[in-house]
Amino acid sequence: MATVKDRWRSHLLQTLSGADDGSPQWVLEMREGLDAGYFGPGSAAWAVHGGMGTMVAGIRALLLQALHPGAMAGVHDWSRYREDPLGRLTGTIRWLVTVTFGDRATADRASAFVRGLHRRVQGEYVDADGVLRPYQASDPDLVEWVHLAFTDSFLTCHELWESPIPGGSDAYVREWATAGELIGMDAPPRTAAQLRGRLQSIADAGTLRSDERVADVVRFIRRPPLARGMMPAYRVLFAGAVASLDPLHRRMLGLGGPSPLAVPATGAVLRTIRVVLGEQSTSEQAARSRIARLEGRGSRLDASATDAAQDAA
Repeated sequence: MATVKDRWRSHLLQTLSGADDGSPQWVLEMREGLDAGYFGPGSAAWAVHGGMGTMVAGIRALLLQALHPGAMAGVHDWSRYREDPLGRLTGTIRWLVTVTFGDRATADRASAFVRGLHRRVQGEYVDADGVLRPYQASDPDLVEWVHLAFTDSFLTCHELWESPIPGGSDAYVREWATAGELIGMDAPPRTAAQLRGRLQSIADAGTLRSDERVADVVRFIRRPPLARGMMPAYRVLFAGAVASLDPLHRRMLGLGGPSPLAVPATGAVLRTIRVVLGEQSTSEQAARSRIARLEGRGSRLDASATDAAQDAA
């Protein structure tokens, strides 16, 4: 008989990966491939994206991205987040996980697919000055904003709730700049200071905007259609995401000041999730299996070469 822990684990894995065991076909295929990928064990990207802080970072990134009227227009006009919110979530997670843990060829294909989607997403939006502007999701300013919001969210949440990053915050920003380039971003930031500076410059330029569309998305993110048993924990994670936001962004999103208990309560929930899911995700396990296979093959080739040299001698 399934325990409460088993049911919660299945709900979590189904929500995050699309499979109740956390191993959809695309994760299983990560065992294949010809290299360790763009990052590999011991990297900052593996540490950050393999941590439980990602649970909060995803919420924070969605909130932050909504403040750019061009990005918000793309979500409003093209996204099926209301009809299929979990499908959109698992699609985003699939790209993140593939670029982080997959081999380079698979990461390249996943990113090319995303770039193709972006070229088809286009329309018009009213900017913060009230001017009607055309947009395409592949526009440099929109690609930049999404990358900045994502990187800042995952970095901030890891620093709040996880152990130190190998190489520090700059290592993560520098490594994840590769992902920005893969989806078409020019000159992504390479240090945490550059990342925060770019975010501040966009805010200072008056680019961001809060309107009813943003308020609607915030309401949806606050109360998504998750399984009833997951909502108490989700409410804590949402509060943690709000607490981690810059005060300016929090005000623009119409969110009140954070509860002093939000950060420690979120930490407690994340520790519980770690117990439920385990220390390593199924995608990281698949990546480690691939790398072990490649290293084993390399060792066998080295041994064969040594034997051949000895025979020749």
